[in-house]
This record gives sequence, C-alpha cells and structure tokens, in this order.
Amino acid sequence: MDGDAMFAAFFTLYTLGTEGSHSDASKDEQNKPHPKFQCSFPRFTFKNYQFVLALTFAVEEINKNPALLHNVTLGFDISNVQFEAWKTFKNAFMSLFGNYNIPNYSCMSDSKSIAVLTGPSGLTSAQMGTLLDLYKFPQITFGPFDRSLSDHNKFPALYQMAPKDTLIATAMVSLLLHFSWNWVGWELTTRRRYFMLGSLHVPLIFLHHHPDVSGFTDFFKSVNPSKYTEDFFLAWLWFLSFNCSDSESDCVMWENCPHDASLDWLSGNVFDISMSADSYNIYNAVYAVANALHEMLLYQTEVQTMGNRKEQRPSPAQLHGFLKNIQFHNPAGDQVIWDEKRKLEAEYDIVNIWTFPEGLELKLKVGMFSPYAHQLSLSEDMVDWAIGTTEPPHSVCSESCGPGFRKSPQEGKAACCFDCTPCSEDDIANETDMEQCVKCPDHQYANTQRNQCLPRGKSFLAYGEPLGTALACMALGLSTLTALVLGIFVKYHNTPIVKANNQALSYILLISLIFCFLCSLLFIGQPNTVTCILQQTTFGVAFTVSVSAVLAKTVTVVLAFKVTSPGRKIRWLLVSGAPNFIILICTLIQVTLCGIWLGTSPPFIDTDAHFEHGLIIILCNSGSLTAFYCVLGFLVLLALTSFTVAFLARNLPDTFNEAKFLTFSMLVFCSVWLTLLPVYHSAKGKVMVAVEVFSILASSAGLLGCIFAPKCYIILLRPERNVLHGFRGKTHTGRNKCS
Repeated sequence: MDGDAMFAAFFTLYTLGTEGSHSDASKDEQNKPHPKFQCSFPRFTFKNYQFVLALTFAVEEINKNPALLHNVTLGFDISNVQFEAWKTFKNAFMSLFGNYNIPNYSCMSDSKSIAVLTGPSGLTSAQMGTLLDLYKFPQITFGPFDRSLSDHNKFPALYQMAPKDTLIATAMVSLLLHFSWNWVGWELTTRRRYFMLGSLHVPLIFLHHHPDVSGFTDFFKSVNPSKYTEDFFLAWLWFLSFNCSDSESDCVMWENCPHDASLDWLSGNVFDISMSADSYNIYNAVYAVANALHEMLLYQTEVQTMGNRKEQRPSPAQLHGFLKNIQFHNPAGDQVIWDEKRKLEAEYDIVNIWTFPEGLELKLKVGMFSPYAHQLSLSEDMVDWAIGTTEPPHSVCSESCGPGFRKSPQEGKAACCFDCTPCSEDDIANETDMEQCVKCPDHQYANTQRNQCLPRGKSFLAYGEPLGTALACMALGLSTLTALVLGIFVKYHNTPIVKANNQALSYILLISLIFCFLCSLLFIGQPNTVTCILQQTTFGVAFTVSVSAVLAKTVTVVLAFKVTSPGRKIRWLLVSGAPNFIILICTLIQVTLCGIWLGTSPPFIDTDAHFEHGLIIILCNSGSLTAFYCVLGFLVLLALTSFTVAFLARNLPDTFNEAKFLTFSMLVFCSVWLTLLPVYHSAKGKVMVAVEVFSILASSAGLLGCIFAPKCYIILLRPERNVLHGFRGKTHTGRNKCS
C-alpha cells in the first residue's frame, strides 16, 4: 500500500461453500507454502494496510453470520489506485473486466463484482466515479465527508460512508473558547484523516467518535502471511517488520520469521491495532453492501416464487435501489443512514498525542464534543502540554490588553499582534482587549487605572474652604472698617478735615467702597443665576461710583486752586457743586452699558469638565464678551482719567494735602489691576475667582487706606491739627476755601 495511493475494493459474490477471503483462492491453495518474494520492495506505508484488515474482518464477520446472505458468500479484490490521472483507471479495469483491459468484455465468468469501495481521497474517488457510473456500479467512499461528492446529478451512483463534518468548526471554536485561545496552528493531514489543533509540541486532535468493535483487536493479532497466502501486502509488511531475510540469500523464507509473530508486536506509531475512523467507515460500508444485497436477494426470491421465474444473478444496477434506502444498526450498535438529510452529525473524540523517544507516540482520549448539545467535555489534567510546562500554552502573538489599555495594531503584522496603549485622561477601557477606549460622560471622570468612570466633584470657591473663608472675612472686615470710617466722618462732620474737599463726596466714596467690599461676596460660594448676573454688574457700578468720586474730588481740588476772584465762572462751578455731576454722569453711562449687556446676552452658569481632573468647575460665563469688555473698558478709562488728573494736581497746595493722597490712591488702584489682570486671565476655576476677589479687595482697600487713613489719624490721634489755621502758614498765599 503506497502512501500516495488510494485503496479500492471490489466486492465479489460466491456460491455457498466458497471461502470468502482476500481472494477467490480455495482453502487448499491457502495452506500451500507461500512462494518466495524478492528482497527489494517499493515504498510501503503500514498504517494504510489497516484498511485491508478492516475490510477482511468485516467480510469474514458477515460470512460467519447466518442471518445475512443465506447461501451466498461475500468476497473482494483489492486494487492500489495511483493518483496520476492516466493510471487511475488501470487497476479498476483489471478488477472489473480481467487482465485484458478491454471495456465491456469480461473474462471473469465465475465471479463478478457487485459494488466498489474507494477512499480515502475524495479527488480520486470522483475520478473513478466517472468510470463506475458508466457501468452502474455502486461506489461507496469511506474517506472524510466531501460536499462536492454529494452532487447526485454528477455522481448518481456514489455513496459517502463518513458522517457529516458540518460542526467541526463549532467543536474547534468551543475548544478555543475553553482555553481562551485567539489563534492556533487545524493542520489537516490527508493520511491520518483527523483535524489537529496546536503545534507539533501540543497536538490536540479531533477524531470521529465510534464505538469499539468487538473482536477487531483479536482479529489483528491472529493475522499472518500463512493464513492469507495470496495477500502480497501482508507478506510485504511481515518482511519489513520482522526481519525475515536470510543474510546469505536474496530471498525471504517464512521459516526465517518468528513463528509467534503478530501485528501487536509493532509499536503504535508504526502500526496501530485500534480501529481508526476510516477503518470504521469501511466496516460500515461492508455491512451496508451486505444488508442491501440481503434485501435484494430476498426480493428476488419472493418474485421468483410468485412468478416461477428462473433465478437471476444479482447485478450492480439492481443493487442501487436497495442500497440508497438502506438503514440498519451495525453489530456495534451504531445506526447507519445514507440519506444526508437524516444522516447524524458526527461526534468527536478529543485526543492528545503523547510523544516518547525513538518516535513513539500514544493517543490518549482527553475529551469529547457532542453536536446535539454543543457540549464540550475535557480533562485538562490528562493533556500532555509542551515540554517543561504544566499549563495550556498562550496562543497569542501579543498578551491581552487589560482594563485601562486599548489595542494598537502593529504595522505589517497579523491582527493578533498589537501593542497595549494606555487610555487618555478622560477615557476608559473596562474590558480586556478593547479596540478603542470609551470617553467618560462630562459629569464623570476616569480613575487613575482608566478602567472606571467616577462621578466628578463640584469645584467652586466655597465659603467652607480656607481660601473662601479668608477672603469672605477680609471682605466683611474691610466693609466694617469702611463703615466705621464713615461713622467717624459723620460724627466729626463739623471739623475742618471732614469739610475739606467736599464732604458729600467723601460720604459717597465711603458708601461705594462698602458696596465694593461686599460685592466680592457674590463671587464666593456656588454660582447661581442671580449671583452670575449680579457679580459683574454690581462690581462695575460700585467701582464706577468709587472711581468717579475720586475723579470728582480731584476736580474739586483743581477748581479750588483755579479760583482767583469771586466773580469768575470757575468759582460758580465750585460753589454750585458741579463736580458732583461727574459721579451721576459716569454712573448713568455704566448702568446703561450693564443694561444693554443684560438685555442682549447676560451672564449664565457654566461648567468646565476638562481643566481640573475629577472635578467639574462651576463658574459664571460672561455671556457677551463685547458687553463685558465695554463695561470693563469704561471702568479702566475712568480710572486712568482719575489717575491722570490726580497726578497733574499732586503739587497743588492743600490744607490737608489731599491732592497727593488722591494721586497715591489711584496709583495703588491701577497698579493692583495691572498686576493681577494677567494672572486673572491665565488662571482657571476657583483660582481665577480668588484672584478677582483679591483684586477687588486690594484696590478698594488702596482707596480706603490712601485717602482716609491720614484723615482718621488726625481726627482720632492728632485732634490739635484738625483746625484750619494750623496749616495757614504753610499754605499758598491765595485763598483756599474748599468747604
């Protein structure tokens, strides 16, 4: 049996009394000494010879069964069919028509073939099918199920013995899922006829499950060349296995062989005495032919009895009608069905190959897959994994990416090869081997492991935190201090230092400063719609009143020292209180701008979920930036004007030197805002709010301290200087009446 050849058996019928064996030789011929064989043989594959033995076993078992083929004995001829196209039909012609190789002429009058068994190659079976179909020979294939051979229009006389393999992929996937494998190496070999998973170091194979056939192993042990004298292949196997040659002769004599030699002496990797899946298909095929032939003979007997017809020899064409509808249970208990629609799905044994030195191997069943429940059972502790390991191999090009990482494909490599890239700050991967990270919702953030989204905390300048508490205390303290200064000025309203430089303007400035300090409280605490609207508008109006009051006081100083005679118009402006209108006009302008701002696009509550990790910053959005910068720009213009006028009037003599104090207060005011504004625009969140509150408090405190601290010092600590004549000698010779 050449390893590249295909096996073919031609079933032959004999009359009762003829021995059904490997050939049509008589018993006397079988008992004769076997002739000598030459000592050189072509290449021989031992494992394929099991096909011959399985066929022989089935035929002999049937011929011994009195319930089958009464008065008829089943025999067979064996042919070795080559793969080459021009040799495919050679042995087939000889088996069908004799040694003359002439189509439609047979020299075999005493015995004729009734059916043909081919396999395991589906391709060669298809090639032979074209010939056998011409002569209506039933062809049974025992190789793996081939969907292309199921075309009954193309192969009307071909029957496939193997079960369907439609669920082999499901079985393999079940095994992959069991071990969490991503890929394997299902090597499909044409000689072994099984499906292999894994590498040569970890072979797990799927074999068609079949029950044990009673007596098959004992039959193997009893086989020897003296029992089957015409079996050239058996003699060949015996010669190669048991060293039957004579060192002084070129020939083999059976006397030189061990008398008790048996096939079970051979190691399993050389010759396996357990029935393979292909051999089991051959066993069933022989029984299928025998049962169909039995039914046909019974039918012919019944017809002959009723019609008193002459007995006819069974023909291959007549066998088709009985063979295609055959359904039976074999001696092992399995049901055999031809119809593909009713053919049962194959069950699979999962077999592990244990390897030993000298090329020895042992097949060990470690599990099973049932197609009816899609159920996989496996004993992992019985599996012989790769050398040096006790755990299943990891069939991955790259290790799995755990939670918090995503798979990044490696350029130019297979899809199972990848790098694990950490998710970005606000993205997570909460499962293994995720292709893309998932972005957390705005109200949540990713934890440090990037595998879970957590609720964000709220971030704002709260009263309860140290910074908020400190700023709130400063605002309340400074507003209280301003109220005390106002009270001092009200109490000492008749003193010269209070009357100097327009008493009413001092009161307006102190009251506006109280509101400036208090408006900073609107920036502390969780923002809401009301506070967002009041923050910028109250700040803008309050500071406009304060700065315009400073401008009015400065203008009053300038006007006071420009008066040289009572009849001049400048004196009228001073006496009539015209500088006070500066506050009214500036305030109306700012109120108008704020009204336009609130009417078009007012401030609103906004959130920022990206600046600070794990927090949602709650802040007030200015709404219309144009309106915001108009309000702020007008305040800046007013402050610069006040500073310029105060700076120009700094050297004018004054009883209480208020011109210099006004200049210095505006210098502090402008310096605070010019210093902190860049910090304000570069900051975010509660820091930005804290900078703005501190700017309000610092600039307002500058006005309070620079203008009113020297006056309170004189009122409270140096009352002797709180007289008009105290500074007469030090003042300008001109008249200075500012009250």
